[in-house]
Amino acid sequence: MFTIATAPAKQSVSETITTLSARLSSATLLEDRRAAILGLRSFSKEYPASVASDALRGLIESLRKDGEDVDTVKVVLETLLMLFNPNENSPEASEEIALWLADEFTQRQDNITLLLDFLDTNDFYARLYSLQLLSAILSSRTERTEECIFTAPLGISRLVAVLDDRRDVIRNEGLSLLTYLTPSSSELQKLVAFETAFDRIFNIINLEGSLLQGDRIVEDCLILLSNLLRLNVSNQSFFRETGCVPKLSRLLNDALGEQKAEEEVAEWVKVQRNRNIYALLAVLRLFLVTGAVGTKANQASFWQYGVLSQVLQLAFSRSTEMQIKAEALTTCADLIRGNSSLQEGFAQLQVISVLDESPVETNGAQHNGLPKVYVVDGLLDLTLSIPTLLAFDSRLAACECIKAYFYNHPTIRQHFLRRAIDGHMSGADETANVLTTLLQPLDSHVSSDPYRYWFASVILLHLIFEDSQAKSLAMSVAEGDASSGEEVVTCIQSITANLITGIQKTADDRVLVAYLMLLCGWLYEDPDGVNDFLGEGSNIQSLVQAVLHGSGGDRSIVQGLCAMLLGIVYEFSTKDSPVPRATIHPILASRMGRDQYIDRLTKLRAHPLLRDFEVLPQKLNSAPPGGLPQVFFDKSFVDFVKDNFSRLMRAIDRDPGMEVPVIANGVQKGISREMVDSLRSQLEEKTKALQKSEENLLSLGRQLGKEQADHRRAKETAAVELSRIKNVNDALQRHHEVDMNKLRAEQAKAAEDHKRQLEHVQKTADANADRTRRRMEAEITDLKNNITKLETDLAKANKNHVQDLQTAHEEYTNSQKEQAARLQRAEEKAKEAEDRASTAHDRYMKAEAEVAAKEAERKATQDEHEDLLMVIADSEDKMQKYKDRLKVLGENVSDGEEEEEGDEDEDDVD
Repeated sequence: MFTIATAPAKQSVSETITTLSARLSSATLLEDRRAAILGLRSFSKEYPASVASDALRGLIESLRKDGEDVDTVKVVLETLLMLFNPNENSPEASEEIALWLADEFTQRQDNITLLLDFLDTNDFYARLYSLQLLSAILSSRTERTEECIFTAPLGISRLVAVLDDRRDVIRNEGLSLLTYLTPSSSELQKLVAFETAFDRIFNIINLEGSLLQGDRIVEDCLILLSNLLRLNVSNQSFFRETGCVPKLSRLLNDALGEQKAEEEVAEWVKVQRNRNIYALLAVLRLFLVTGAVGTKANQASFWQYGVLSQVLQLAFSRSTEMQIKAEALTTCADLIRGNSSLQEGFAQLQVISVLDESPVETNGAQHNGLPKVYVVDGLLDLTLSIPTLLAFDSRLAACECIKAYFYNHPTIRQHFLRRAIDGHMSGADETANVLTTLLQPLDSHVSSDPYRYWFASVILLHLIFEDSQAKSLAMSVAEGDASSGEEVVTCIQSITANLITGIQKTADDRVLVAYLMLLCGWLYEDPDGVNDFLGEGSNIQSLVQAVLHGSGGDRSIVQGLCAMLLGIVYEFSTKDSPVPRATIHPILASRMGRDQYIDRLTKLRAHPLLRDFEVLPQKLNSAPPGGLPQVFFDKSFVDFVKDNFSRLMRAIDRDPGMEVPVIANGVQKGISREMVDSLRSQLEEKTKALQKSEENLLSLGRQLGKEQADHRRAKETAAVELSRIKNVNDALQRHHEVDMNKLRAEQAKAAEDHKRQLEHVQKTADANADRTRRRMEAEITDLKNNITKLETDLAKANKNHVQDLQTAHEEYTNSQKEQAARLQRAEEKAKEAEDRASTAHDRYMKAEAEVAAKEAERKATQDEHEDLLMVIADSEDKMQKYKDRLKVLGENVSDGEEEEEGDEDEDDVD
């Protein structure tokens, strides 16, 4: 009998995956590895976690090892893509798997570099799957993937080069990857741009049929272009410098040319066409961010290549969709905002009229049977004369374009306002005149088109906001002839009357909000406007009633704005206003009440339409089904409310006696009336004090004249006295000179006597020395040695004696020089005495004292002479000592010699 063998045991999925993973890692033959990869691929969709945990690193290593085999690379990349995109019904499907896979790739730079290397091959699947795999990794770990691609050698260059691939699938995948790679990193944006990405993007757009015939790829190209340009000044500048602006102009020109053909196209083609044009306009707006560094240069470049004119034609074309018109007009506003030269040239452009008129000449121009008007007139017509709800977005954009036309340009603003005033005053039927729209009484059309009044109010608000000259110009508009006995109604009073009428008739809130925005912006910091407003005393009462008796929460915006307007009126009213501050404050504090005032303002500030204005869409799509758009406020007014809200909250607490100072055109308006009265009383007191001072000045003038006469007499007397003193001084000087001459003569005589005495003493000393030497030689002839020694001593004595005589002579000479110097100083002091007439007598006495001092010096000189005689006596003593020494040595000295010497000494003394 034959036995049937038992079937082998079945392996579980996990065991199979483990076995295949081990085979992939250990196989040495390419075919074995490829078979293992194919087995793993069959499990990837259903068991991604198991395959990834066991075989992910083996799959990546296979790419590195078998990269030259296109079949193996294809299978590996397919397997990896399946791991990133498993079946939704898979028991192991999880978002964490994609994160784990992306981490495995991005933790090692060479893994990303390996995928980028496949872009250098020509194989279709290797390029396509590597791009798709990079996109999957990027979506899971964006920042780390961007860093790896940025640091990979030639990573960006390889990605951008994919845009030149002629295979649409690969090119489109590369375009998609670059789009997801560049939205936030400015460094990546710069690298992509400098790889000639702009030219490649425009080439793709042209190949795909430009804006009108291109499909989603054109839109993707424009999205990538916007990523490269958004908030990147460097790329924007590079875009201009590489001549890409004319390419934008050609795209717009092609779109306009094909639109004029008016060919019948499918609906989906229209939708994609609008998306492409909208994306291009969005790209243009990236260059025109208000306040950005390169905005003015971008505006000038667009103007130079006619982009502004083309966008305007697109906006006013009859075949353009409303959404595109709105975006085009917004782009026009950005193109001219803040650039004075473009604002001035903008008004000279012409566009097709938006009104359904017969083809008659308008401003001397027609376009294909359609009348053309200047752009400002066309914008006003579109804003104020097109009541259809579908045109709301384009009307709002046209309003923004008008505001941009005179933004930050006072000259254009005043010209626009004067033109509106002239048109209104002429009585012509100008439906597109903002003043006519606002000043005419509310009619039945207000409910059908409330935004007509809203747009007119916003335009006028921007014309006069924070511009005192424009406010004064607008206040000059009045209705009624006072000379004919008619009541004169000012512009502010007419607008306020329409507001109160609208409140009483429960007109649409948008109309009331429009009037309230205008009045709040006009009267703020404008005491003259407040006084004009208060010229109609019932306005305060009507507004208080509106605040207190509104129709519930639906009117919270109107109630809050009415309370704000009352706060502004009170804040900037004065004591001299038609309704004084002291009268307004009790009305607000008692009839309305402080709590009601604060509550209304608080609710207004907390209202979502005001609080969340920046994030709410200001477009038609914000409208509820069958209703009007939820657009109530203008952006500038919202900023105004938020900036001044705290001040207006405190306005009701301000004392009526204190007026708020306002500076307009460099002139301060408004101050405390108590301070004014105090200053006036002080001025009167100062005036009286000034008059009294003038009288005192006249009295003092007369007294001064008298004192001047006395002074002249005293001066003459002093001159006579000075002359007498000079004469006395001259006499004293002459006597002083005589005395000085006598003193000089005495000094000269004394010097001569001293000189003669000195010569006599010197001669006597020399004679005595000679006689002594001769006697000593005669007496000690037998003692030659001793005599030689004594002669030496005697010679030394003689030498010292001569030196003493010379010293005495030098001292005498120095004394004589010193006396001469002192005499010179005495003469200088005598000259100084001549310059001091008032103290001549004192100086004379001082001169006498100096003369006495000179006499004392002369006596001192005499004493010095006597000292010299004493020196001579000392010399004789020394001689005697020499004789005594001779006697000690045994020498005999005769008494006769001593007597003779003594007689000679006596003769010398005599």
